[in-house]
Amino acid sequence: MQTAPVQSHGSAAATHILRGVIEEFTPASGDRPAVAVLSVPGSNYRLYLRPEAGAETALAAKVGRPVAAVVRVEARRVDTVGAGGRYIEPLYGRPRRVQGTVLAIDAARNALVLNAGGAIAVDGLPMPIIATLTAPGQRAEGFGIGSLVSMDVKEGGTIALG
Repeated sequence: MQTAPVQSHGSAAATHILRGVIEEFTPASGDRPAVAVLSVPGSNYRLYLRPEAGAETALAAKVGRPVAAVVRVEARRVDTVGAGGRYIEPLYGRPRRVQGTVLAIDAARNALVLNAGGAIAVDGLPMPIIATLTAPGQRAEGFGIGSLVSMDVKEGGTIALG
């Protein structure tokens, strides 16, 4: 599923695809959801993400192989910050905090496409994360392209093949 940015730097397809490798895939079991572990070449990132609905089989088939993926999180609250880097915390595990520059705005989905890659951006490409805003009263169009934003994210970041 592609986002339809209202505003962006570059094409919509270029702004939301994260290139990585599916290192592991653990199917759902009991009350535990399925988890795909996405590593980002040129970095220490190993992101634990839940497959989007219907993506389990495709992700399981890609273990050990490079993928073009779409990573989504739900932001608790987004704040504009004046300084700092671009990152996802922690490096290893489920995303809990994301900080990055706004690459695109999807007003229809109330979402921001962020470059969270910082100095480890792969081959000079951004490390995009799509963040859906969930705080009451926050609207994606209230943030500008190129703004540096920071947020805590809810548990359950997802991945789908791009």
